[in-house]
Amino acid sequence: MTYLLPSLMLLGLMLGIFSGYPVAFLLAGLSVIFMWLGDVPLLAFSLIVSRVFGAVLENWILAAIPLFIFMGIMLEKSKIADNLLLELEVLFGGKPGGLGLAVVLIGIVMAASTGIVGASIVLMGTLALPLMLNQGYDKSLAIGTVLGSGTLGILIPPSIMLVVFGDIMQVPIGSLFAATLIPGLMLGAMYALYVVFTAIFKPQKVPPNPRQTDGNRAAALLRVLQNLVVPALLMASVLISIVVGLATPTEGAAIGALGATILAAAKRQLSWGMLKDSVRVTTLMTAMILILAVCATAFSLIFKRIGGQSMIESAVGLVGSDPYMVVLIIMLLVFLLGFFLEWIEISFLVLPLFAPVVAGLDFGDAFDNSGQVLIWFAVLVAVNLQTSFLTPPFGYALFYLKGIVPPGVTTADIYRGVTPIVVMQLVGVVLVFLFPAIALWLPGKF
Repeated sequence: MTYLLPSLMLLGLMLGIFSGYPVAFLLAGLSVIFMWLGDVPLLAFSLIVSRVFGAVLENWILAAIPLFIFMGIMLEKSKIADNLLLELEVLFGGKPGGLGLAVVLIGIVMAASTGIVGASIVLMGTLALPLMLNQGYDKSLAIGTVLGSGTLGILIPPSIMLVVFGDIMQVPIGSLFAATLIPGLMLGAMYALYVVFTAIFKPQKVPPNPRQTDGNRAAALLRVLQNLVVPALLMASVLISIVVGLATPTEGAAIGALGATILAAAKRQLSWGMLKDSVRVTTLMTAMILILAVCATAFSLIFKRIGGQSMIESAVGLVGSDPYMVVLIIMLLVFLLGFFLEWIEISFLVLPLFAPVVAGLDFGDAFDNSGQVLIWFAVLVAVNLQTSFLTPPFGYALFYLKGIVPPGVTTADIYRGVTPIVVMQLVGVVLVFLFPAIALWLPGKF
């Protein structure tokens, strides 16, 4: 009976989630109910208020979130990806699988530019998917390629998710940016190899574009490089300044936001209507993240006050003394939650509860310090959370794509297409789990 209240609090959370009740309000409501049931002094509410203001609303690190969102929206509206896709189609279109490779490359560029999965999926689904299907690509492969490359934005820096991770876990955001770069590119390489192997063994599934000839590829390559130079310099300046410590995440994000606005103006895409729409979307997305942060802060405090943290530590003790088994079980939990929740909700629920537990595990000589353990754990969770966009029934990327697919593409086609992508992402989780150097090598160079 010692852990009856925290168990009921978690059960109430699960039932509320499955009922479809908004998670932010659910967290706040459960906090009030169990504060009363647990006989937690009313003074605890003053602690919640101080934590909300001190840890969320006055947190200068979180100021980077709206700036990164605004930067991504401005770059997306600058139509960089539109031009690149047209040029890459010319460059690769005459080879089997060439258009698929172009889509993967665009996905990586969009991931580093916007970091906003919804924008990437809609753009790729609108521009690339009809081209691939009209060219005779296999439905499942075309859909999977678009979904996989479109969700890389949650992982490849600068990512909003990593800013949230850094704040929750108190880990340097520059280190997280460096740590997720190689795993993100590794997943992109897996998607590219998926297209290449299909082109080698089943070329009929990825036919070339017969209209493309070799004569215009040199000019197309030059145009690709021209279109990439300015955004690449912008993203490099933001990432390098943050990773090496020349600028804080907020300062780097401000530089990126200003640079993206200038780039949009240079491409003659900037208008008052576009600016107003970008600010509106930025405000809505930022408000959604902050309200979840505020309500999760209340939930976490009350949960710990009624014995929740002790319950979790006891449950971890039942697993045994193997720290890797503990991390593996947490990864399984994160993967299962991804079927029903967004990454924001999972982050604010899982990380405050399990990060302290993982930091206290004894991994022997595998890591130099607890900071490395947390970075490795954060990368594992980040790669795992990419699947939350793709796993039915509530994978948001699936809904984004379903709303814009050409006629003839069914929900079953989307599920079949996403299956190999989810498998590749799980392989990515396993590789980072078995070989922590994939995540830790680059941060160790700075």
